[in-house]
Amino acid sequence: MADRWERDMSRDGVPLEERERLIEASIQQFGGAPIVIIACLTMEDMDKYPDERRMKVEHIMAVQSIAAAIQNLLLAAHSAGLGACWFCAPLFCPDPVRKTLNIPEHVEPQALITLGHPAIKPHPPPRRPLKDIAHEECWGHQT
Repeated sequence: MADRWERDMSRDGVPLEERERLIEASIQQFGGAPIVIIACLTMEDMDKYPDERRMKVEHIMAVQSIAAAIQNLLLAAHSAGLGACWFCAPLFCPDPVRKTLNIPEHVEPQALITLGHPAIKPHPPPRRPLKDIAHEECWGHQT
């Protein structure tokens, strides 16, 4: 998996030393996590439609369901005093993830969640003011 990331960073012009540092940090982060969860999606139990448009929407709904499940997992972990972090790295390299974990071809790796007891308690990130993201009745009208 790191090979593909290294190639992408190389194409993006990231210097070799920086690529090596980032890859090593990533290996330490994921390899050092007590628990790593791979959230996957399968369309097996989803509705089937004869047209591409509705099947695409069904797939989007499945992705949204995975995201909601991950959010619930993060909230449950926090409630239990655990630290958890959601990474979308498997979206960039689904085939190596499948191969490494023996995941069937029809199952899509969507996310990687690290879970454990946090070494530090970070401060929450700054939030945008509600007036910048909420609109009343139509886009552009502030609440």
